Amino acid sequence: MIIFKTAEQLHEWLKECRKNGITIGFVPTMGALHDGHLSLVKNSKSNTSLTVCSIFINPTQFNDPKDYEKYPVTIEEDIYKLESNDCDILFLPTARGIYPQDADRKKHFELGWLEEILEGKYRPGHFQGVCMVVEKLLKIVEPGVLYLGQKDYQQCMVIKRLIELIGMNEKVELKISPTVREKDGLAMSSRNMRLNPEERAKANSIYETLLFVKKNAANIPLDELKKQAISLLEQKNFKVDYIEIADAKTLTPLKEWAHQTQAVAVVAAYLNDVRLIDNMMLNN
Repeated sequence: MIIFKTAEQLHEWLKECRKNGITIGFVPTMGALHDGHLSLVKNSKSNTSLTVCSIFINPTQFNDPKDYEKYPVTIEEDIYKLESNDCDILFLPTARGIYPQDADRKKHFELGWLEEILEGKYRPGHFQGVCMVVEKLLKIVEPGVLYLGQKDYQQCMVIKRLIELIGMNEKVELKISPTVREKDGLAMSSRNMRLNPEERAKANSIYETLLFVKKNAANIPLDELKKQAISLLEQKNFKVDYIEIADAKTLTPLKEWAHQTQAVAVVAAYLNDVRLIDNMMLNN
């Protein structure tokens, strides 16, 4: 595995690769890698000629500075995991390398509805920060395929919109892989590292609640079902930001559902000071 720390060197190296007809797969991450990230690397290895992974804890997408400070950093372990999974390139930029000018942190993206609901509502500015860094990374790497995980459902929709906004939709194919889970159903997440043993034992309640929603979505009025789902989590001492049942293509909240629409249940909740998110498709 080759490690690049500057955008210029990586961009020029990949430019030469593209001249030889090499297809580049790209897996952007913030590190603290787990099997979910590594599944994306494996998908890229199976379907593209060259796999690039980036590790960059992006300051502009944290609306809470304390959350940014607490984000786990495990770079040595991350490098070992990537090497063990035959990743070809690791990009390790600095904040100054990604945002050389203050103006680079102020660009605005017209995300419309997606920025006003759910994660957009509860984490104001978050998706603007995501778009800032992903635009930078896409223009540095210029991948043929971008690999993302379904756990960040709304973020995947935002990045799809970003690719259209910056005119790369004909150059970059977006592939979204299913959420990878622990044996008890908890969605794998870098934030899970912050859970103490007692919290970790409760954390799979989010998955169990999603299963409850999926089982009952066609039988219980959705407003009542959401109240029941919130109650299930609150009984486990979660502080719930939202539980929503929405159109899977638009994230428009559904008032009723009977399998006629592709639907997704999405949830965000705090377990003490650790915020966890998850989702589940209801049609399959």
